[in-house]
Amino acid sequence: MTPASLLSLPLLALALGGFVVGSSEFIIMGLLPEVAGDLRVSLADAGLLVSAYALGVVIGAPLLGPLLGRLPRRRALLWLMGAYALGNLACALAPDYRWLLAARMLTAISHAGFFGCATLLAAELAPIERRASAMALVLSGLTIANVLGVPLGAWLGQATSWRVTFFVVAGLGLLTWLAQLLWLPHGQAPQRNAQGAWSGVLRRPVLHALGICCLSSVALFSVFTYISPLLREVGGYSAEQNNGALLLFGIGLTLGNLLGGRLADRGLRHAIPLALGSSALALLGLFALLGQPLLPLGLLLLWGIASFAISSPLQLLLVEQAGESASLAATLSHAAFNLGNASGAWLGGAWLSAHYGLANLPLLGVGVLVLSVLAALPLPPLRATRERLVRRPA
Repeated sequence: MTPASLLSLPLLALALGGFVVGSSEFIIMGLLPEVAGDLRVSLADAGLLVSAYALGVVIGAPLLGPLLGRLPRRRALLWLMGAYALGNLACALAPDYRWLLAARMLTAISHAGFFGCATLLAAELAPIERRASAMALVLSGLTIANVLGVPLGAWLGQATSWRVTFFVVAGLGLLTWLAQLLWLPHGQAPQRNAQGAWSGVLRRPVLHALGICCLSSVALFSVFTYISPLLREVGGYSAEQNNGALLLFGIGLTLGNLLGGRLADRGLRHAIPLALGSSALALLGLFALLGQPLLPLGLLLLWGIASFAISSPLQLLLVEQAGESASLAATLSHAAFNLGNASGAWLGGAWLSAHYGLANLPLLGVGVLVLSVLAALPLPPLRATRERLVRRPA
């Protein structure tokens, strides 16, 4: 891959994998009524399929991380995508609720490992001044899944059967496996130090960055989990307007992911706290202006952009600071994000249960984001940025 372009077949294969994984993770949210009706369980029990997936990511990260650090990236990604495709096939064929719950959790174990390996390989393939953008391109598959894969999968499942949607995702997983088999370069196994895979992760900058991953996700999901009732009951949006607003938010996530890579590549010292602060301002504006006709749509777009602009800078920072434990650190970052997802949804539910009001829920996100900004300010700068600046001719 030349420095002039990131549009290469290996990165395309990695981004396609991100799209498949992202679609499978979130697609269940649009199919909960169909799953609950078909398997004869309550909607609350069906909702546990979301929690089971997040738990699988959290469990799988520390289990797979040390093992993946010993394997060549290509081989690890082929194993992970193969397991992911088979896991979605198992979901499609699940005879009852318990089997589906177990299949979702086992499938999710591959999730953190895939993104950890894929973002590392992308960084290795890119020139030093484009590493963050290459990682953002891989993660863009995840955000595009929210814009296209999830609504299309929900429509297909509602028009036919939720099982058909999982069959399609399994088929896309197989195509991705073939693309990675053909396009990913062969490489040597990463070097590991004698102290073991965890030594680099237990460094203070790595733990600090992992904490920011989790905290930022808490801020996002404390509000986003309840965004539909917020827009419809407080903002007065119809069902169609609500879907359009969510689509706009998904576009913002995609743009923010790519913007975060560019900000990191260009050496913006405080890219992470700046993005977190922008997210807080967007939520504060949403709280104040939700009743207005058009302004909330712009704020939703800004919130989406700012929320995902931290992803690539945090990923690159973890890789640089973890050293020989980069594979485990990159894998654990997705566990941290998913732990934040679950914690944020719980925190938002606790806010509503305490009768603080759905209309005031954005203020909860603002409060968590303010803490996130303060916590992110002492993060170390990116080494790649410093090296690029040193190499720049006078």
